[in-house]
Amino acid sequence: MKSKAQPGTVYLVGAGPGDPGLLTVRALNLLQTADVILPDDLVSNEVLRVANSNARIIPVGKRKGRPSITQTGIHALMVEHAQAQRSVLRLKSGDPLIFGRAGEEIAALRHARIPFEIVPGITVALAAAAGLKTPLTDRNAASRLILTTAHHAAGKLASVSGWARSLSQEATLAIYMPGRDFATLARELIESGVPPQTPCMAVSKASTSDQHVVSASVESLGVAEIGPAPVILLIGRAIQPPEVTNHFEPPD
Repeated sequence: MKSKAQPGTVYLVGAGPGDPGLLTVRALNLLQTADVILPDDLVSNEVLRVANSNARIIPVGKRKGRPSITQTGIHALMVEHAQAQRSVLRLKSGDPLIFGRAGEEIAALRHARIPFEIVPGITVALAAAAGLKTPLTDRNAASRLILTTAHHAAGKLASVSGWARSLSQEATLAIYMPGRDFATLARELIESGVPPQTPCMAVSKASTSDQHVVSASVESLGVAEIGPAPVILLIGRAIQPPEVTNHFEPPD
């Protein structure tokens, strides 16, 4: 197994969906040995509780409608602490390479000539499906998995007309950050060719004790009582769990 966090190095680490039992061994090792931890807003308190008690934790989450640090500010913090020969853990919810702005942070670290390592994490689509006991692919129903988001860089609802058409070709669609305008999203999906009765699962706060699950069809998304953010939508013919539960059972 690799050594503890090294001075002057930045680690882009996936914290998983929220349950600390789903952390990788490498992520846990770094959490317990890093000098500085820069967590996103969606990293759970349960995960942060297993961190090094002597570490300096600087929250760098960005939430709509709240004052928050800029992405450039995050880059500056990583570089500043690494140049001061501290080990820096940039902690991201899920996997750092999936909708985590990792590309921008990698570019900033390379520009500053800071050594870095990337540690993958369990992305929420996988955790949500596991909790629902449903496959994301199925040889009879879904030969492809599409990970997408309903928001672009400006934080506005993006058109689904491009990627939604793939559902007619036996794919499962996992929509991260769908926003709260589910009626508009459902309408765009249907207008793009997604059958209205296509199964949909809306999972709020996947893998945590506050997990909330709603089973719906695409056409009923607009009237479904979907839980608070963060939410992921799983859509497709393969998404057919035998039962729906709002209780998450952590792994042994």
